[in-house]
Amino acid sequence: MEKFILNYRRYASAAELAAADSELVARAKEACGSAYAPYSGFRVGAAARLRSGQILTGSNQESEVFPSGICAERSLLFHWQAHHADDPIETLAVASVPGERECYPCGGCRQVIVDTEKRQGAPMRVLMCSSTSVAEIAPARLLLPFTFEL
Repeated sequence: MEKFILNYRRYASAAELAAADSELVARAKEACGSAYAPYSGFRVGAAARLRSGQILTGSNQESEVFPSGICAERSLLFHWQAHHADDPIETLAVASVPGERECYPCGGCRQVIVDTEKRQGAPMRVLMCSSTSVAEIAPARLLLPFTFEL
């Protein structure tokens, strides 16, 4: 039998984070405001700090022809790939409204996050936020230990 052990860090409060991470979490929470989620009522925001220090944001966008919408993480990561692929993502933060629990990426987003980490050739940290706490995992590939590969 094989065993997989996952180590991650949990912060009881975003106040425990380094200033740069605290700012990124705040930007992810702010990005929830641009979400279009009239059907689920679940607004998600994502923020990524690039190696250059630039911060990009994205939010989920729903469509009447479900499932044609897109999650916040993929919205942000596809924009990054199209416009900033030469500037690797160092940290990605994800938050939601309502935010009682930490916002963990869905399976599709986990695959795209792992693809992005592989494509950029550099590890990425992921901060998954609730209204108070934050879970951190690094590298991002730990979110999906059995990833799809062609």
